[in-house]
Parts: sequence; C-alpha cells; structure tokens
Amino acid sequence: MNVLRILEKEIHGKCFGSRRYNVDTLSLSPLAYDESPKMIYKIQGETEKHKSYINLEILAKRMANSDPILRFFLDGSRHTYKIDDIALGNNVYPIVAGQIGVGCCRRDNKRMFPQHLYREFVLVLPSVVNKDGNNDELFFNLLMQKLNASDVLKRYEIEFGKILYYHTRKDEDSEKLAIAKIQDRMVELEKIMVKELTEQKLLASGAYLLKDGSLEYKMTRTEDPFHFDKIRNNYRHVIGVSKSFNPDLAKSVSGQSNAKFIAELPLYSRTPAFMYSSEISGEERYAIWYLRIRGAHINSPFDGILKVEKVLISERERQAGLSSEEIDTISANLINERNPACYGADERWANHIYPVFLTESFVKSKYLSTEFFINIF
Repeated sequence: MNVLRILEKEIHGKCFGSRRYNVDTLSLSPLAYDESPKMIYKIQGETEKHKSYINLEILAKRMANSDPILRFFLDGSRHTYKIDDIALGNNVYPIVAGQIGVGCCRRDNKRMFPQHLYREFVLVLPSVVNKDGNNDELFFNLLMQKLNASDVLKRYEIEFGKILYYHTRKDEDSEKLAIAKIQDRMVELEKIMVKELTEQKLLASGAYLLKDGSLEYKMTRTEDPFHFDKIRNNYRHVIGVSKSFNPDLAKSVSGQSNAKFIAELPLYSRTPAFMYSSEISGEERYAIWYLRIRGAHINSPFDGILKVEKVLISERERQAGLSSEEIDTISANLINERNPACYGADERWANHIYPVFLTESFVKSKYLSTEFFINIF
C-alpha cells in the first residue's frame, strides 16, 4: 500500500491521481519571503553619520593578510512538490510535500568542512483533516507515525520529519498556504542551527556566521520557543547576505527611492547603513547596507551588489545603530570572499560569496531526485 492509499484510509478522503510535479521548476516562488512589501526606515543605522559611499578597498587589502572573521556559512533551501488532490467532504485540497535542507559549513585553515546538516521530508495537509479539531499536533504526529511505519517508506529508508498543516482561508490559494508552511519550517530549522552553534560557543567576534539570505524573520506568537525576544542573543555574531533584492523597496529615511544611489555604488564601496523594521518582523530592528564586490562583466547595475543585514542586539544598538567599525570590518571581509568567482556556472555569479556557493552545493547534493521523491507516494 503506497502513501496516498494510507492517507485515504486514515483521513477518509479520496485522491484523484492528479499530475505530480516540482512546484519550484514550474514557476518562480509565488511568495516573496525575503523582503517585506513595506520596510520602515527609521534613522541612520550606524554610529558614524555618513552621507555618501564608504570606500573599503584599502581596509580589505590590509585585512587580506589576517584571519577572516567569517568562519561559518549557513544555507537553507527547500524543494516543494504538488503530489495530488484529495476530496474531504465537499471540498478538494492539494497535497503538497517537500524536501528541506539546512546546512552549515565551517572554514579551518583556509579549508571548508561540513559542520552540520538537517535534511527533512515533510508533508502538508489542511487542518480540516483533523475532523474533531482537538490537539492538531497530536493528531498529525500520530498520522506521521502511521505513514512512517508503512512498508513503502521502510523499503526506501525514508521518514517524514513533520506533517505540517495549514488553516484554510477564504479566497486564499491552498497551495500557496502549504508552500508557506514548508518555508516556515525551513526557517525554524535555520534558527535551531544558529541556536546550536551559539550553545556550543562556536560563534564569536572572530568567528562570525554568514547566513545566505535575509534575517528578516516573520513575527511569531510570544509563546513560540523561537519568538525573536527569546533568541535575539543567538544572532550577536550572525550576518545575513542576500545575493538578490528588490531595489525599489530600498528607501531613504525620507521615504525616497534609493535604487539609483545603490546602482551607482563604486567598486569595493558600501552605502551608509540604515536602521529599519518591517511589517513582517514587527518591532525587530536591523542595520542594513549595500556593498559592491564586483563591477565588471555584469548584466545589470545591481549585479555584484550584496544586501547585508545584522540584527541590532543591545538597547544601545537599537537606539544609536551598529558600530561603523564593525560594519567596515564585516564589509572588508566580504570583499575578500568574492574570489574565486564561479563565472558562468550560475546567473548570480557576480554576487556569490564563494564559501556560500560551496555550502549551497553541499546542501543541494543531499536532495533526492524529483522523480524518486514524487514516486514514493
């Protein structure tokens, strides 16, 4: 008996044998995870009041002979799949599954080593599957145990790490809600990874963690174990670096677009840092700045520019901004990470930080193929 037949039996539904496919390859992600539609820029986000670009070429050359402060590199990604449609009562809902990979690599003596990897298979169902509506967590955990005990999953030595569920909403696409749940689980695993590195006392002023992507995590309920008030200190030595960003969302303190200012960034220079919060993150505050690491053989004015973020930890930082010296040190180290470039191997080559590229490759190498994964159902 395969996974879908077990599901039909356990939740009293009917599957239709719909076409199975990888959602990610069909189209771009339907959700904008990395940036809020409304960023709220409050004041300048650093201790020195810069009005123009800050050139860091000399500082980067000087630091090239020192040990880099970027020692750990984290990348999280997910592959999502439409598996089938299932009828429950008079309604039909999509069945969505995913593979999540969150990996961390470390650098010792100029060599890269895997530090840790979370690989998790998940299934996403509507909450109405639990007809009684009592204790969703217990219900879906018991359902997961029954699926994991099936011969088909045992034969392939595969287990689901989670059955996620979403509450259906009127006029909202159920498939998008399901994909958002997989994204949320990936972010949760990233937070767990950062927590473990912090508890092991591996992160310090000379051993930063570079996370690929934004640190702008979605606001959660106060009782959530990963509510940012509870985990903020874990991010004292963590920076987020985005290879792509929407320049139209970058506003000055006065609310004017900063797109032209960012596009004209000279090579090896950064913008002043701004302090911002957003509708997604609630009251959390960040310092954000843009840094150009490459300026030749580019396809657009924003190629070769990184968006860099750091959570403001202390109350002093949240009022006065991040130390400009720390921003310069982080930026100079990022400039020194730009080579060797994987020219032509990726459309984002001009924005690649090479150890992040290696970490991405490490995580992606652990995925099951699309054909194999969707056929276990």
